[in-house]
Amino acid sequence: MQPNRILPDLQSSLVCQDVRQEANGNLILIGIMQFIPVPETPVTAAQLLVFNRWCAGVGQFTDTVRIVAPDSSTVVAKSDLKFVLQHPHSCATNVNVIRNLEFKVPGVYFVEVLVDDVLKLRYPLPVAIPQKQAPPGAQPPAAGTPPGQ
Repeated sequence: MQPNRILPDLQSSLVCQDVRQEANGNLILIGIMQFIPVPETPVTAAQLLVFNRWCAGVGQFTDTVRIVAPDSSTVVAKSDLKFVLQHPHSCATNVNVIRNLEFKVPGVYFVEVLVDDVLKLRYPLPVAIPQKQAPPGAQPPAAGTPPGQ
């Protein structure tokens, strides 16, 4: 008896700036992001891509990506893609495109990846304002001295 539906496994999920396809069909991920440096907040990211690869499933599914604010409950963006896996040995590669994503505050945002409303993965995506580097040869402030004095 052949199963008519098996929930797939999430093989990988990466946040990146762009995805391109080579002439041979292979995909190239550009700008894989482990954090997002911003000059200040609020700031709007024109485009953020989440590359998901599904395998070991059978049936029709909905891949959902949610970006969750640092409060761990507010969903600031969501993207859904439908896909089909014909047999347990097939794979599906989805690229969820999120446009005009506003980061209102710095902090640790979360990427949640779901299939048919079942959470498969949740991982951090820090949004940070980089600290200014002291010029070469500058002395660090003495212990207990407030910054800038």
